Amino acid sequence: MAKLTKEEKKALRASKREERKKNGFWADFKKFITKGNVLDMAVGVVVGTAFNAIVNGLVKMIINPCVAFFTDGVSLDELQYVIRPEVVDAEGTVVTTELAILYGAWIQTIIDFLIIALTVFVAVRVIRKMERKLNAKEIAEQEALAAQKKAEDDAKAAEAKAAADAKAAEEKAIIDEYYENIREQSKLLREIAESVKK
Repeated sequence: MAKLTKEEKKALRASKREERKKNGFWADFKKFITKGNVLDMAVGVVVGTAFNAIVNGLVKMIINPCVAFFTDGVSLDELQYVIRPEVVDAEGTVVTTELAILYGAWIQTIIDFLIIALTVFVAVRVIRKMERKLNAKEIAEQEALAAQKKAEDDAKAAEAKAAADAKAAEEKAIIDEYYENIREQSKLLREIAESVKK
């Protein structure tokens, strides 16, 4: 392997530095920011935060009061199974804290998840349906353009075939006429030859 000169080594290092700059962290970050994905994500976060407030409001303001109505005033958040009750001494200080399974809060979390999942499912379904309709229109337009182009190509091909057929018929007529002339000339020559013999 040939040794590189100082200038070649320097140029190689400079090209490697440039390569790192082009493919480095900040270059990738700049591409990421300028592509518009960040804006989409920011809109998604804002809408998601607002939607979370809507879901929390639905659970706290509508579902919890309905649950409280059927459970003698106990809110969904307050439903729990006490494993070890709180122990308070005579002075009122807590000796042992209460240990409870908060199944009401867990049920509320499940309800929140189901509401969010249902809403996202409906939104995605509506968006996909709209995309399919738009894609169907585009596909129909493309098929119409393809059919029109095929019809034009077929018409051009039919014209070319008709022209070729006409040219072939014309050439055949010329060849037939040529052979007919030869036959007539041969007949005349025979007649002349017979008349000379007599």
